[in-house]
Amino acid sequence: MGNSTSSALSKEILKDLKLTTHFTEDEISQWYENFQKQCPTGRITPEEFEQIYARFFPDSDAKSYARHVFRSFDANDDGTLDFKEYIIALHMTSTGETTRKLEWAFSLFDVDKNGYINKTEVTEICQAIFKLIPKEEQAKLPEDENTPEKRANKLWAYFEKKDNERLAEGEFIKGVIENENAMRLIHYEPANE
Repeated sequence: MGNSTSSALSKEILKDLKLTTHFTEDEISQWYENFQKQCPTGRITPEEFEQIYARFFPDSDAKSYARHVFRSFDANDDGTLDFKEYIIALHMTSTGETTRKLEWAFSLFDVDKNGYINKTEVTEICQAIFKLIPKEEQAKLPEDENTPEKRANKLWAYFEKKDNERLAEGEFIKGVIENENAMRLIHYEPANE
């Protein structure tokens, strides 16, 4: 193999990523090349991740949302993402089966990583989501979800919990799957007109 390993992606990781994501080998290799260029250290910092994320949302402030996304994918809590964590992040936020996506959404909302979500955490993520929504789109939102607080209240209501109660992962996934609106409220889809 020689010294080519640093620039080539290991077969194990490639195989692993093809299994966990729906990306092709070509796509993964292409991203790896870009990743190497952007992150010669092989690690992405929260700042770098914010910049990458900002490109997806040019008209909004994606900073706080990107921070939360970063936290939810930093599996080993070392303050950086490696290539594998990064690709899984891309995959989860773009495609991915519903349950896997919801498992990820749960970890996104579980701000303090204690295995439960409370209403304060839901409000915090709703505030971050709101910053992703361009101002003109915010203006068109329904009356009962046109502020982060209203959005959080509406979402929390689907889980039939009191304001001071907390939500386990299974309850969260079930609540979202059973309510189409909840599914829409836990993230922001840019309008594709």
